[in-house]
Amino acid sequence: MNERISREQFLKATAMAGAALLVSSLETWARSTDEKKLKVAVIGCGSVSNRYLPQLLSSKLIEVVSLCDIKYDRAVNQNNQYKVNAKTYPNIDAMHAGVPFDMQVTITDMQVHGELNKKALEAGKHVWSEKPMANTYKEGKALLDLAKSKNLRIWGAPAVVDSPQFAFMSKTIQEGKLGRIASAHGQYGHTGPTWSAFFYEKGGGSMPDLGVYNMATLTGLLGPARAVMAMTSIVTPERTVDDKGNIKVEAEDNAHLLLEHDKNVLSHVMCGFNFFDTHGHEAGATTLHSIQIFGSKGNMRLIGYDWETNGVVLDNSNTEPPQLLSTDKGGYEWQEGARVVGESIVKDTEPLINVEHALHVLEIIEGARKSSATGQKIKLESSFKWPII
Repeated sequence: MNERISREQFLKATAMAGAALLVSSLETWARSTDEKKLKVAVIGCGSVSNRYLPQLLSSKLIEVVSLCDIKYDRAVNQNNQYKVNAKTYPNIDAMHAGVPFDMQVTITDMQVHGELNKKALEAGKHVWSEKPMANTYKEGKALLDLAKSKNLRIWGAPAVVDSPQFAFMSKTIQEGKLGRIASAHGQYGHTGPTWSAFFYEKGGGSMPDLGVYNMATLTGLLGPARAVMAMTSIVTPERTVDDKGNIKVEAEDNAHLLLEHDKNVLSHVMCGFNFFDTHGHEAGATTLHSIQIFGSKGNMRLIGYDWETNGVVLDNSNTEPPQLLSTDKGGYEWQEGARVVGESIVKDTEPLINVEHALHVLEIIEGARKSSATGQKIKLESSFKWPII
């Protein structure tokens, strides 16, 4: 009897010890998981932050610890509206001197992206930057070199390569379902933003704001561009904007680009702030296409915008009607880029978005402006790993 009781006591004690060990292990795991959260600082709390913050806050691997805006009340308002529980700052220097963080998300006026991203890298922070990541290719390349020298990562928007529709189109091309690819077209425009003047000031323009999406998509599908020819213009020389009233337009609000890819493939991009479209910034209900790829055996059309995708129409049969395919967005949203790359840092994985691609698009924009000014075909030097998928 005593022996049996001893055994029961032993088993009970063992079970209790095992439970205690399990609880201890769970607590250790929870602390480890919490410690692995990427701490993020967002600089720029204007309209775009209304898209970025919900994405960042939805991630279990990311914690937004700082919000910053030179219009300080905007940082405070966003902190309250989204219940971020972050520290708020009136400028980047105060933010960098404040709560420690791992990655800076830059969503300010485009003209200051380069200098803000440089400050973040110099302070030892990873960077996700809205487009463009810098004002010139040279400045952007210097940022990448700086990041590499400090063992840091930098990425630039857009995140169009993340969509299931991009993957479907890439696979369709690579499987030869369109035959030999010859030409492609991309278009995106609206009548122009009114909430800020920076779109129309020097360093702004329709190419870095709008055309950048199509340039990223077409080079992502067809490969790096080897040369560009372009014509740009200002159709509306004066604008009325909320923050400054009547202003003179200094950057192009109308642009057409021809890109030359390998294997004699040509593509065309048109963008501008004078394009009437009932959908404007929202393409959720549109059945029109914004990207079209032509080959010797078929063509395909991306329905919606490449940043707001609704499916792909594949037309490669002489007997069957075109098919609407790849309609599942898979949760893709254009504003997911910062969340995706942030989670990749925590998971130690490599996202499809890569900085070399963003730099290549920046060189295209710079080359297009030079081509328009000189009337010449401009050779491009940059490249990126391709095919992306």
